[in-house]
Amino acid sequence: MSKKLTRRKFLMGSGAVVGGGLVLGYVALPNQLNDLAKANKGSGAVLSGWIRITPDNKVTVMVPHSEMGQGVHTALPMMAADELDADWDLVSMEQAPALSEYANEPLGEGFIVGGKSVPDILAPLINKAFYQIAQAMNLQITGGSTSVRFTGHYGMRVAGAAAREMLLRAAAQEWEVSLNSLSASKGVVTHLPSGRSLTYGELAEAASTFDPNPTPVLKAKAEHTIVGTKRKRFDIPSKVDGSAKYGIDAEVDGMLYAAIARVPVHGGTVTSIDEVAAAAMPGVKKICNLGYGVAVVADKYWRAKKALEAVNFEFDGGEASTLNSSAISAKFERDLDTMEPEFDIEKGDVNFEGVSGSNIHDAQYEVPYQAHACMEPLNCTAWVRDGMCDVWTGSQAPLMARATAANAAEVDEENVTVHGFMLGGGFGRRIHAENDYVAPAVEISKMVGAPVKTVWSREEDMRFDEYRPAVISRFRGVLDEGNKPSMWYNRYSDKREPVEAPLVPYSIPGQSIGYVVSQSHLKLGPWRSVDHSQHAFFTESFIDELAYKAGIDPLEYRLSLLGDAPRHAAVLRAAAVKAGWYSGKRGGRAMGAAVHESFGSICAHIAEVSVDESGQLRVHRVFSAVDCGEAINPDNIESQIESAIIYGMTAALYGEITVENGAVVQGNFPDYEMVRMDEVPEIDVQIIESGAPLGGMGEPGLPPIAPAITNAIFAATNIRVRKLPLMNVDLKAGV
Repeated sequence: MSKKLTRRKFLMGSGAVVGGGLVLGYVALPNQLNDLAKANKGSGAVLSGWIRITPDNKVTVMVPHSEMGQGVHTALPMMAADELDADWDLVSMEQAPALSEYANEPLGEGFIVGGKSVPDILAPLINKAFYQIAQAMNLQITGGSTSVRFTGHYGMRVAGAAAREMLLRAAAQEWEVSLNSLSASKGVVTHLPSGRSLTYGELAEAASTFDPNPTPVLKAKAEHTIVGTKRKRFDIPSKVDGSAKYGIDAEVDGMLYAAIARVPVHGGTVTSIDEVAAAAMPGVKKICNLGYGVAVVADKYWRAKKALEAVNFEFDGGEASTLNSSAISAKFERDLDTMEPEFDIEKGDVNFEGVSGSNIHDAQYEVPYQAHACMEPLNCTAWVRDGMCDVWTGSQAPLMARATAANAAEVDEENVTVHGFMLGGGFGRRIHAENDYVAPAVEISKMVGAPVKTVWSREEDMRFDEYRPAVISRFRGVLDEGNKPSMWYNRYSDKREPVEAPLVPYSIPGQSIGYVVSQSHLKLGPWRSVDHSQHAFFTESFIDELAYKAGIDPLEYRLSLLGDAPRHAAVLRAAAVKAGWYSGKRGGRAMGAAVHESFGSICAHIAEVSVDESGQLRVHRVFSAVDCGEAINPDNIESQIESAIIYGMTAALYGEITVENGAVVQGNFPDYEMVRMDEVPEIDVQIIESGAPLGGMGEPGLPPIAPAITNAIFAATNIRVRKLPLMNVDLKAGV
């Protein structure tokens, strides 16, 4: 049965007419029409989540998120078009520009309110507050698996449903008939008794004279005609034929090129530069001292890069110059031993006094720093002139990029234009407000007085990443008389986001989970699935260890502890059935299981592996089940799970950033291996629709893959992997 929203959406229709069509979206209050008018500038551009209908019956959906392979440029238009009852063949999308008028209000609403109800009487103030917060925070971000579950649910569906009602009202007025006598389907309104019909395009201008219903009725799931079906993605054709444009493809008349080299030690500063040899090389225009590094500007990128190699500079790396990976790890250990923890959860009795040693099990796990390793290295083209600044780049946070550029150029944000492009990989690397690839480009353009494309080399990109944290996590578990865990003790060395990542779904009476803040000099940032990627490995490995200590099949052990988490149990069971779960080894192969919830979705993997006589690991098959509440585009969900498995396998098998003398060692793919095509397992994905609130899909497939593989390795070899990556583990002894 359809249901109304619990919060009013102050949708905008009246006065928003472009070229005879209808422009519809939502804003906080009607006075935000001024923002819309400013943003439009006669082009028909609209606020985030808005729908544009033109007289030729075409529907354009403005998407306030970047496309980096996750399919959001298709999923969000699907949600809007379904509620609108549009003709999908006439639907297209545009990425919303980096203007404050397009700040993503529903993203903020999703984070702050979620599924909580707000009284209708307070809705105008609440919505205005969200809009103002979104503007103040430059909230136009692609990350956290939020696009569908927040922007789609709180924005796209509402705007589509309201637009449909307005079009029906326009038809009722035109024919002087009741609304009940009308139907809408595939962009056409039909008067059922007479058979008369008008397209949305023909009705759009008249529809724009109506005030939108602030609480449009959304469709029941059974009424969906677009959502839940497999649709071809808008971004794929251009990627196949080569016409897709990424930041590195930007071209500007008169553009110069810059190559950049930072001080090898993170946080270090340049003390002197010898630029004589480089300055004399062909095409070199300027050598820039950035303080934290050096840039060479030339008429060609290759010339800039070769000249940069001829620049000699000295630097001060500070105390960090003495650090190496072992010292950093020792610091984490020391801090875990001596620092008072902060707590994620303290529940029940966690007191080990008087507990028999045979019932106690201890384990310590460790994961290294991880690079993002995007295929497209960081780049940005900037042009600062006459109090204005233009930036061409791919960003997960365009409004933040605009703010960063304005600060670097010393101009007002209103005088900065960000030209958005597709992202050749993001995974969190292109999201931070510091935008360390935007500010240098702007600074260099300002120094040169010309448009400059700054391209990081692969080595620079990898050695100056914002890494996933290295973490040590310690566990102690106690088994009761029935071999079930009665106490779960966990202390780990770094806390980032989200706060719930280290929590477990299992029914364990006593839980004490806490952390100390122990970090090094390396710059850290969000990495695909953030803290979930570490903690799923920790927690799903330790529960597996407890199962073996109890002498119980690890799958059955998990299921016996998931009585209070039926969705987790259903997902895990579905993956196991699909895999044909078995314990121990069969035909030289073994299986491992893992289940984890992140970003509102639950994902389970069953990995089937073998280890040959030389200790060589092979992941043959991965069986996955995922519950994200509702499948918007099933084909895209399968793609995201497959992508997350491959990306997570790279981290589990090979990913490791190490430090010597304060500097990162790894600089390119030969020393930071990626999973290759011939290593990719068969992947079988099952989608479970539980009817739960929408969950994200860009990240939830990643966290369970590392523990599924390492748990399978234990089943195959009796070697318990507690430290990643697997390339450093000798598995031969267990064969």
